[in-house]
Order: sequence, then C-alpha cells, then structure tokens
Amino acid sequence: MKKAEAEREIRQLCHTWRKETGRQDVDEGDLIFSEFWSWMKDYHYQCTEFKATAGAEEMAEIWFDQEFKQMWTR
Repeated sequence: MKKAEAEREIRQLCHTWRKETGRQDVDEGDLIFSEFWSWMKDYHYQCTEFKATAGAEEMAEIWFDQEFKQMWTR
C-alpha cells in the first residue's frame, strides 16, 4: 500500500474503530493511539504496511492525532 492510500484509509478507520469498539462517548482527547494501532494490526493489517521516512506507525499516530484533535500532545 502506498502512503497516500494508507493515509486515506487510516483517517477513515480512526472513526470506524471508534464506532466499532464503542468509544463514541469517550472524549477525543482520551482516545489512545496504541489501542487503535493494535486493532488495525488485527483487522486492517494492510494499512500498517507502507513506507514512510518516520515509519508507518509514527505517521499513523500523526494522522490519528489530527483526526481526534490531539496534536497538542506532540
């Protein structure tokens, strides 16, 4: 999977994960990337395998933080 494709998928999967795992009532600031990453590795492994200078997991965490307005944590 190419990085641009992965970004589109991962940004959508952030919201899918939140719904499928019953985290709709959890404040965006309290969502945990490592839980999302584990879920992706279990159910959407292909999205965890792309090339990025910073690494796939690091890029996915940035996109996760952007989607859930957690960039202040960086």
